[in-house]
Amino acid sequence: MEQPATPPARAIWTPSRQRIFLAALLETGSVARAALAAGMSRSSAHGLRKRLAGTPFDRAWDHALTLHARRLADPFADTLAPEATAAPRPAPVASASPR
Repeated sequence: MEQPATPPARAIWTPSRQRIFLAALLETGSVARAALAAGMSRSSAHGLRKRLAGTPFDRAWDHALTLHARRLADPFADTLAPEATAAPRPAPVASASPR
C-alpha cells in the first residue's frame, strides 16, 4: 500500500525573507513584487505586518515606502544619506511564527 504524499513544507517568514522583502519594498515600492522576491505572497506579507504591528518590521515597512516615494519625487537626491532619513535605522527583524 502506498504512503500518502507528504504535503510540501509551508513557507514561513524567516528573518532572511523579511530582510529580502524590505529591501525589495524599498527598491520597488510594491508589496506584491517585494513578497514575490522573498518567495511569499502579497496576502501573507500583509498578514505578517498585521501580526507584527508596532514592531521594527512594521516601522521598517513604512520607512521603506517613505524612502521609495522620496526617490520617485527626486531620483537624483541621495535618499539613503543619514540626513535624509527622518527615522532611525530599524532594529533587527523580529522572528514570526506561522499561524
